[in-house]
Amino acid sequence: MKYFTAVLLLVFSSSLLAEGDLTRRPEKLPELVLGNYDDFFHMTEKRYDLETGKAYSLKIVSSGMTEYAIHAPEFFDSIYLRKVEAGDIEIKAQSLTELEFEVEGEAEVFFVPIKPGVYKFYAAGLEGKGMVGEFHVK
Repeated sequence: MKYFTAVLLLVFSSSLLAEGDLTRRPEKLPELVLGNYDDFFHMTEKRYDLETGKAYSLKIVSSGMTEYAIHAPEFFDSIYLRKVEAGDIEIKAQSLTELEFEVEGEAEVFFVPIKPGVYKFYAAGLEGKGMVGEFHVK
């Protein structure tokens, strides 16, 4: 009887699972733009609200006003990283350390948060200029 119940659970529970690869339909987050002509240390976003298990894409755009190195070590350790697109290049890696922009450019990160928490992100060396933010993952 236990075996029969287990088989029934397996058969019917598979219909409850989502169909398709959810990482391929990410929600686009507001762009994170670094710097502008009026304020080299401006960041368009200081907070992102996310949910575990949901796919996202985040485009980070550097104005090129100065060098920006975006760090989020605890956040990068708590996500499933699908890929990073920069220019005509698609980078597939298991994790990130930083995204460094030496000149004007952009990169788009595709990921799924897997661990709830509040995670800081910042432009290394420019924290005192206000280039800090947070990812809030529920």
